[in-house]
Amino acid sequence: MPAPDSHEAAELTTDQREWLRVRAYLQQHRRELDAAAAELHQDTARFAGTSLLTRPEWILDAPLPLDQVQLIWEAGSRTSGVTGTEQVAEAVRPRRPDGTRYPSYAKAMRELASPRVFQDRSTYQLRTVAFPGSLPSADPSAEETRLGFGPGSYFDGINLGEACAHELAAARLGTGAGTPLRDAVGDPCDPARRPMNMAVATLVLRHDAATGTAGFPLHWRDPAKVGHAGGLYMVMPVGIFQSSAEPHQHQVNDFSLWRCLIREFAEELLGESEDHDQDMPIDYAAWPTAARLDQAQRDGQVRAYVLGLGVDPLSLATDLLTVLTIDAPWWDEVIGQVAATNGEGRLAHPEDADQARSGLFPFTAETVERLTTERPFQAAGAALLRHAWTHRATLLS
Repeated sequence: MPAPDSHEAAELTTDQREWLRVRAYLQQHRRELDAAAAELHQDTARFAGTSLLTRPEWILDAPLPLDQVQLIWEAGSRTSGVTGTEQVAEAVRPRRPDGTRYPSYAKAMRELASPRVFQDRSTYQLRTVAFPGSLPSADPSAEETRLGFGPGSYFDGINLGEACAHELAAARLGTGAGTPLRDAVGDPCDPARRPMNMAVATLVLRHDAATGTAGFPLHWRDPAKVGHAGGLYMVMPVGIFQSSAEPHQHQVNDFSLWRCLIREFAEELLGESEDHDQDMPIDYAAWPTAARLDQAQRDGQVRAYVLGLGVDPLSLATDLLTVLTIDAPWWDEVIGQVAATNGEGRLAHPEDADQARSGLFPFTAETVERLTTERPFQAAGAALLRHAWTHRATLLS
């Protein structure tokens, strides 16, 4: 987190200094705070024995091909519910020198502790979830998987989710009065209770059929670069479900889980720029990376699956858990070496020298257990790794 210089610090209010102290504690202790937050939701189901919150019907019994998830656009106003701008959230919004409070947590972050990239871009905000088994058995669509979305923005998640995380950090430091904002939200897995931005979190598996082995890249999220989950390890790529640019034609063109995954894959694994033409929608057929992935998917060399949906207990961030299995020959030809750094952090390296050269962790029971218990791991990543191992026979077939 960038620290204010001495001149700036002298001008900060007591509120602002305390806010920065709590924010620093939050950034440094996310793993412990994650566990503490999970304890506050003991009546909520957990995903794959991790702290990731979920609903039983959100955990798929078997990997579902990504293209079988139907997306529905639910036009209209944004979700009602708690937003983090209400009076109940005042304690996490410090006073400025003129005595007024910041109107939102994001505005406080932007002025006091902004990560390198911090933009309030439009998002496809999750409204409704229908997974197999979640609908009445008499409903003919009960076996379909559908996700409904409406208009939202990135700061919606910061204003509530990071505010709830800050509130818990303050309580742990003994300077906050409980968790009234979190309590006001209630069920963290109910999209009607709060704005629910969704990220697409992907475990990428390089599968070598000849040896029967698989490996995966791992990401360390740099706190100086990201507004959420800084300092934690995570599968890669991961990205908020949103369009590549703001104009309406981009939002229509990019309303696809597969296209979201492609853009994040290109940025985080290949080191390509995430900045696309602002005037024209992306021509995915003409973009070499997208065209190659599209063709590989049609040929069966790349296979994309969904495993479920979960909510981070600390920040309430919501992740769709997906797996991208890539045959080794295609991986070696197209990817080779994963980019060492990207706009959100850096590639993590295994301790074993041979594995470190490839940049891939072995997809084994021992590695999954060790990573998800010994490293400061984002809850969604830990759940994804564990559930993927459970379903490895399907994912690696």
